[in-house]
Amino acid sequence: MQHHILSPPTPPDRVQMVLDTDTANEIDDQFAVVHALLSQDRLRLEAIYATLFSRGGRPPADGAAESEAEIHRLLDRLGVAADGRVMRGAEQFLAEDRRSVANAASDDLIRRALQPREGRRLWVAAIGALTNVASALVEAPQIAERIAVVWLGGQSQHSHDAREFNLYQDPVAARTVFDSGAPLVHIPCYGAASHLLTNAAELDAYVRPQGAIGEYLADIFRDHHEQYPGRTKEIWDLAASGYLIDESWVPRRSVPRPTLSQDMKWSMPPEDAPNAPFAEAHYVRRDPIFHDLFSKLAEFHEGQRTAGFAV
Repeated sequence: MQHHILSPPTPPDRVQMVLDTDTANEIDDQFAVVHALLSQDRLRLEAIYATLFSRGGRPPADGAAESEAEIHRLLDRLGVAADGRVMRGAEQFLAEDRRSVANAASDDLIRRALQPREGRRLWVAAIGALTNVASALVEAPQIAERIAVVWLGGQSQHSHDAREFNLYQDPVAARTVFDSGAPLVHIPCYGAASHLLTNAAELDAYVRPQGAIGEYLADIFRDHHEQYPGRTKEIWDLAASGYLIDESWVPRRSVPRPTLSQDMKWSMPPEDAPNAPFAEAHYVRRDPIFHDLFSKLAEFHEGQRTAGFAV
């Protein structure tokens, strides 16, 4: 028997949210963190979770610590006090038995998800490996009915396979979240978030002049890779903050919710599997998202906009 395809809930006018990010892994998370902190008129950002990652054979615990430190560097340049809103996540990936690797971030997510919200869900914007989110769902499966997840990672269902850094860092966590039943908006990388291209010249014109945070974002972009005429770079993670600010910026379609096979390919779940809301982005509107970020950075620098967490 075929399931009726269910669409995830639409982000409300004021989105109650947390952000789960491997901030020190590359240079795109920083833009998304700043975008969220500058969007208090639309986003009620309650907490930021530092997510683990592993590069060059280094332990994932180092990645979690570096991400936490990077979040604080961003807050310092924005003049925002952490006030206990930044939590370090898991220090190891999930094992095949899907046992939770409970941590401060997953504990905080559970606590916030279970708070009374007058019928509203807590939105979880995840822009790294899904370890923290999966751990929370394993520890407290009931929160699947109280959250909605927006995940930037993996590839689209029509791709040859799903492999991508955020996914293959912890495929067990991805599998756990996809199988959890929590409403999920999946933003694949190539073909969707890959439209979020910019270059050093554009950032030097519209970001660098905007004070300490603008200079920092422009510098890490330039330092990340060799510069040459025509060189562009994806700022993938802005797709997640952009979607929550204005869902029309990330067109998507409600499709059958896949599961992740052991060889990291998407496959359809058994017909008797529980039905759950799911949508996959098929495009990202690059121009309005960058315009929104650039405008908010300028307003912040001119004292016309504040940055911070939800009060």
